[in-house]
Amino acid sequence: MYDLVRYYIIPPIFLVFFTGVTQVLVSLGNPYRPFELSSLFNPGTQYSWTVVSIFMFWAFLSLKIPSKEFLGPTTPAGYTPRDFCPPHHTYIIGTSVVTSCDPPCTEYRVFVHPDLPLDIFSNFGDIVASLNLFSLIFCAYLLVKGRLFPEVNEGATDKPLPYQFYAGIELHPRLFGVDIKQWTNCRVGMLGWALLVLNFSIASSQLNSFKLAPFSNSVLINLYLLKFFYWETGYFNTLDITLDRAGYYLCWGCLTWVQVFYTFSAYYLVAQPSKVSDSGAFAIFLFGLISLILNYWADYQKEIFKARDGECTIWGRKAKFVPVQYIAHDGKKRKSKLLISGFWGVSRHLNYVWELLLALSWSLPGLGSGPWTFMYFIFLVVLLVHRTFRDEEKCSSKYGKGWTEYCKLVQYRLIPYIF
Repeated sequence: MYDLVRYYIIPPIFLVFFTGVTQVLVSLGNPYRPFELSSLFNPGTQYSWTVVSIFMFWAFLSLKIPSKEFLGPTTPAGYTPRDFCPPHHTYIIGTSVVTSCDPPCTEYRVFVHPDLPLDIFSNFGDIVASLNLFSLIFCAYLLVKGRLFPEVNEGATDKPLPYQFYAGIELHPRLFGVDIKQWTNCRVGMLGWALLVLNFSIASSQLNSFKLAPFSNSVLINLYLLKFFYWETGYFNTLDITLDRAGYYLCWGCLTWVQVFYTFSAYYLVAQPSKVSDSGAFAIFLFGLISLILNYWADYQKEIFKARDGECTIWGRKAKFVPVQYIAHDGKKRKSKLLISGFWGVSRHLNYVWELLLALSWSLPGLGSGPWTFMYFIFLVVLLVHRTFRDEEKCSSKYGKGWTEYCKLVQYRLIPYIF
């Protein structure tokens, strides 16, 4: 029964539900565009396909810039992915272009499209339709590629076909020399999220006059994503890259779901202006900034610990750790260290707590307008709790007794004395 539900029932249900709900979200955030069943079969427009094509091609080209090579974690089959960490000017150029769409200088308007933010907001349903159609076709390509010409023969082809489409087959597929997961997750997913929330905050200003709340939302999100781009190579060690395969769940999720659901709080505040005062928005911004600093601080402790192989000080004291062993892909025993100092000695995933508080902060500009701007925060709570258990299952299998000893010393998963 478990296999029947997991492999045959859930994939098609999730595919239909989540693909369709994107158009429902578009209508929920824009009362000028009521939901119609026909929108589920919308093929997009010339305008929407132009916007999507330009952005995706530009995101792809950003990974072709000559840059420093980064070796990702070796897979169980012994394959070591070779990725590139391009300069951060891709993010900087993108945000600069968007924020220049409403310049104060009249002469400068000749070189920009001042109506672009409102145009993207007004045509967002068509843009989402184009994203959906492109993403589904692209996931079908990944299914065929994984079965017929995989990068490495370690594809998960032993599962039913619906599940292969949903979960993916290959861990590290490539296209024209570019790592597909880096393109979908880092370039299209994260960069699209950053640019769209900026776009919607400007559209809100153009439509409703300036208020601080929408900009608190978009600036906090962009500060969070700036940290992501600064530490992009660290992302290659996460479960998204090391465990999840390139399929509908991951690739459609980054190409489409992130652009719709993750940006929804900013999108919603365009047609339904924030009721939060400027002083309240400033307090929200400070709350979010403190959460961001704590999140950055926790990640920095882990990064410096790894970079110096444990020979560092944290909170003024020599870093403590639990030595562990694991069996590498080549069958040999390897040693590693699990940090138990600083934030990482308080709980195993305290960085997730700061991330949740940050997500709460950029949801708060929607106070008084119902639960809609808080949907991402609720979703993230479920996602990170689930990811906590997935991560611990992986670590328990990898480190064995060493992980058990680590859990005795760091007893709490997320919130000290609670969970």
